[in-house]
Amino acid sequence: MNTTQKTLSAADEGAKRRQMKRLDEIALSLVLIMTGALWLAPEAIVPEGSWLTGLGLILLGLNAVRHFLGIRVSGFGVVVGFIALAAGVGHIIGKELPLVPILLIVLGVGLVIRAAAGSKRTTGMPDAS
Repeated sequence: MNTTQKTLSAADEGAKRRQMKRLDEIALSLVLIMTGALWLAPEAIVPEGSWLTGLGLILLGLNAVRHFLGIRVSGFGVVVGFIALAAGVGHIIGKELPLVPILLIVLGVGLVIRAAAGSKRTTGMPDAS
């Protein structure tokens, strides 16, 4: 019975990987379609920052679908999606956002959270010294 559970688990893992790959391919296809459509559209119709806004929406949408399907969400994709969306909306409304400082802050916070979470995992382990 244990072998059957391992086989089912491996099959489920393979199915999830195929589904993740399919979702990533769909997202990449949407980015390519959006890029081509924006290049073809007259500049007077498309506001500055539309590509970044679209990229952010695609990345956030991809990770929302992953979440609803029970697939691991990409933290990097979510962060890049929010930054791209914020930058795009900033361009559209005429407010330039300081992206490099924002990115540095987000990366620093992420490192602090990762370090704090890592220290919780090792709490019950004996000290090596």
